[in-house]
Parts: sequence; C-alpha cells; structure tokens
Amino acid sequence: MSTVVAKGPAITRDEKLEVLVDKYQVSLLKVCFTFLRDRSLAEDAVQETFIKVYQSLDSFQGNSSEKTWIFKIAMNTCRDMLRGRWFRFVDRRIDLSQLPEQTVQLEDGDKEIMESVMALPVKLREVILLCSFEGMSTYEAAESLGITQQAVSSRLKRAKEKLRKELKEKGCDLS
Repeated sequence: MSTVVAKGPAITRDEKLEVLVDKYQVSLLKVCFTFLRDRSLAEDAVQETFIKVYQSLDSFQGNSSEKTWIFKIAMNTCRDMLRGRWFRFVDRRIDLSQLPEQTVQLEDGDKEIMESVMALPVKLREVILLCSFEGMSTYEAAESLGITQQAVSSRLKRAKEKLRKELKEKGCDLS
C-alpha cells in the first residue's frame, strides 16, 4: 500500500481519502446538486469526484490548495455529466427540499435567493457557488474552474447584478 507524503507522519492513501471525504463531502454534494439540479446525479458526481481524487492522490503536487484541487475535479465531473448525451432526458426541475441537509434552516427570503441562484446560467451559477457559498477567493475559484481570475470577477459581478435584479422583481429586500 502506498503512502501520501504529508506534514507529520505518513498516512496511507486510503486514510487520506477518508479525511478528504469527511472534510468535503457535504460541500461537494451541495455544489454538485446546485450545478446539476438533481440529487442522485449530484451524489454520482461526488462519488466520481472522490474516485478521481483517489486515483490522483499520488500526483497531487500542491500547486493549489487541496480544496481548490478537489472542487476543480468536481466541477469538471459535473460538466462532463452535463455534456453526456443522456442528460437532456433528465428532469432538471429543481426542488429545494432535495438539497442536502442544511446546517441552518432556510428562511423564506433565503429560499428565494437559492432558487434565483439555481436559475442562473451555469457559468454564473458556478462562480456564485464557489465564491459566495464555499467562500473561495476569486483566485481559488479561477483555479477550480480553469479560467482567469478576471473572468471569475466579471462573472461574479454579472451574477450578482442578475440576482439583485431578479430578487428586486420578486420583492425581496436585500438590505
């Protein structure tokens, strides 16, 4: 069994994967669900992400943060699933009750915001998910998405403008 070099004592790949799953599984599931709009597809995407992470553990060089690396794999996995020929036959209507369990219950205004985020075009939705929901910097989001930091900033600005406009039309107070 090979080991992963880490700060401190060496741990096995299996142990490292277990740590990563514990640390990122819930966040990945939320992001993948919001991206794919289907809980079972999101679960598949998370599982596929961790399979790819496990296969690539030895080649991870630490040029980016662990979180950035894993989210990049997840976003690419979701994109691959969206490109799949069969995906056009999937019912992509969203239901917030399917979201992975919340640590905090959503209030009515929060539900409106979440529905509006989920209705954004994919390129805008993914930057909102990574920057606003996952707390990534524009640099980390750019690394995860494989785009420039300027592109992330531009998309983030457009996404926030669209959300502001839509939520204002729905009568939500953003104060």
